[in-house]
Amino acid sequence: MAAVSANRLELLQIADAVAREKSIDRSIVITAMEDAIAKAARSRYGAETEVRAEINPKTGELRLSRHMLVTDPVENSSNQISLDDARKHNPAAQIGDTIADALPPLEYGRIAAQSAKQVIVQKVREAERDRQYDEYKERIHDIVNGVVKRVEYGNVVVDLGRGEAIVRRDELLPRETFRNGDRVRAYIYDVRREPRGPQIFLSRTHPQFMSKLFTQEVPEIYDGIVEVKAVARDPGSRAKIAVVSRDSSVDPVGACVGMRGSRVQAVVNELQGEKIDIIPWSQDIATFVVNALAPAEVAKVVLDEDRERIEVVVPDAQLSLAIGRRGQNVRLASQLTGWDIDILTEQEESERRQAEFENRTRMFMEALNVDEVVGQLLASEGFGSVEELAIVEQKEIAGIEGFDEETAAELQARANEYLERIEGELDAKRKELGVEDALREVPGVTTKMMVAFGENDVKTVEDLAGCATDDLAGWTERKDGETVKHPGYLDGFEVSREEAEAIIMQARLKVGWITEADLASAEASEEEAAAEAPAE
Repeated sequence: MAAVSANRLELLQIADAVAREKSIDRSIVITAMEDAIAKAARSRYGAETEVRAEINPKTGELRLSRHMLVTDPVENSSNQISLDDARKHNPAAQIGDTIADALPPLEYGRIAAQSAKQVIVQKVREAERDRQYDEYKERIHDIVNGVVKRVEYGNVVVDLGRGEAIVRRDELLPRETFRNGDRVRAYIYDVRREPRGPQIFLSRTHPQFMSKLFTQEVPEIYDGIVEVKAVARDPGSRAKIAVVSRDSSVDPVGACVGMRGSRVQAVVNELQGEKIDIIPWSQDIATFVVNALAPAEVAKVVLDEDRERIEVVVPDAQLSLAIGRRGQNVRLASQLTGWDIDILTEQEESERRQAEFENRTRMFMEALNVDEVVGQLLASEGFGSVEELAIVEQKEIAGIEGFDEETAAELQARANEYLERIEGELDAKRKELGVEDALREVPGVTTKMMVAFGENDVKTVEDLAGCATDDLAGWTERKDGETVKHPGYLDGFEVSREEAEAIIMQARLKVGWITEADLASAEASEEEAAAEAPAE
């Protein structure tokens, strides 16, 4: 180190060489050298002495100085100086100033040089780690190429050239094996700072790995003409990718398949033969689900938008194809669309509709005290409930074949009588549960709802005002690719989230938590947001 300090240019040459080799900034290396030299100097002048070293980045000239704080009285002579002594150096010195006192160049012993070397190595290593973290943090969601360095317990450590990454065993394709020296392509999904340096996590099973491979193989995706909307994978076995074109003259599926399948084949080869279904995306969810279930043919779909559930009816012969081996086809279609998919055969649907028809017939027979023929006629005309029958115009019932106005009047009278009896029973139950009368005055609340509220310990208008929309309407969350439905107090009431929210807001208005003006401004801002929301 003595020789190093003697030769000024050599200091800069060392700094340049280290900066180049470690791909870090030259100024960081020079700062590390300054810290190291200052530390070595402190071992000579005393650990409490504040010694600073400065290396001129152009000439390599080294200057050492001791910094002393001007205080009165002086408590520590190694880093403090009295005002009188300070004014000998600088007549304008004031208490609280720092006086810099130049020190002569040092000859470093072997121990000091070793200590300085450790400081430089440590600082350079930290800078290298920071550089590596920053570089790869920006590359999350990119594909990288590397060489297998070693395999530990099934986890593959990959040399990326300027860093080391790991592909954990569960992020590798099934039955995929790598040996030292093999080239590997993978997707960066996470970069974390850890005490032993930045950890770069790679994956070959991530759905976005496939999306990025298509981006590399298909110029139209890279240029933004074709967009990958969704990807669902069963790694190593099968995958579905939904694509849409922003240019009507470009076929998104054809662009991804390529001439004689060359583009998709390149992705399949990279993924060890994983079969890929390329599906045209549609903003109409029913069309999208029908496309996603390909190659199976679909006869009919029924949507349940509140629960994000879709019922698909397929011909009997297509059932096994629609479900796929071990449920794979329907599971991937569900992941791709984000909706739960129930598959029925035409025969099952027919049987279910027959059962619904019989249930409605029986309900009318019991509620209205009529025979089976009348019950069947009402059910086949599309009446779904006694309430519906009670509120329609009489002429609609009289217009049913075999009915007249007298029959219609009698049926409506019986329907109203039945509803009054049910209402009386519900009101009695509501009182028994201790639900206060005032709840009935909240717009949108029915006696049946009051019973449901009472069963869930909502007994006053204040209780209702304190509820959240989720409490009333329930909520859904996706767990492991499956949608889990958590029921609300009004489950089965066919009340939408907007209606549930409106009931709560009316309760808050009633107890004085909000004003009419608050309610009006909230509704206005919701309407503005809906108007500004871009159409998908």
